[in-house]
Amino acid sequence: MIRILLADDQDDVRSGFRLILGSQPDMTVVGEAADGLTAVELARSLRPDLVVADIRMPGLDGLEVTRRLAGPEAADPIPVLVVTTFDHDDHVRTALRDGACGFLLKRSGPGLLIEGVRAAMSGDLLISPQITVRLLRTPPPVEAQAPARGPSPLTAREEEVARLVADGLTNTEIGAALFISAGTAKTHIAHIQGKLGARNRVGIAAWVWDSGLAGPRTDTR
Repeated sequence: MIRILLADDQDDVRSGFRLILGSQPDMTVVGEAADGLTAVELARSLRPDLVVADIRMPGLDGLEVTRRLAGPEAADPIPVLVVTTFDHDDHVRTALRDGACGFLLKRSGPGLLIEGVRAAMSGDLLISPQITVRLLRTPPPVEAQAPARGPSPLTAREEEVARLVADGLTNTEIGAALFISAGTAKTHIAHIQGKLGARNRVGIAAWVWDSGLAGPRTDTR
């Protein structure tokens, strides 16, 4: 059973999410919070498998909740799936850099919410498709880009795999895109995590965004 904590300042949104997720035989909502501080406190006491958090909340916003629960400095991290109305690029990049296991728009519908929860529990990263396309085609503003890095620690093939991870593809989809097996894709991802010191696919995606590897993409079809 996937135990979920909901964090959103709107009662009707939490009720809707509870109905959607509760309709799944392997999911249950174990707690609700209407503000960020309560969300962090409940997450640390209830230890849910996943926190579904909005961005705009009183006390602490969802980005800070994500950083405290899932960020690099979290001693015992808890996965956070951001589900919000606000799709600003800097919100997406900040959430992913600070450990979010997905970034969905509320208007994406119940199917994607359920898929996002399942992806998070499988160690995958799911981002609403319209956000993914925009991020891949639009580089971050100059002032938001990270300082220049040294040579990439990844091989050319590993960079291809990392970029597809950031694009939200599964191992099977990565294999199909690169004409390799899903097992080989999984092996590449394990090597990438080791080289980057990334905990999971989310850490790989954050590195891709920060490194500029997900910059403008040219359609080669």
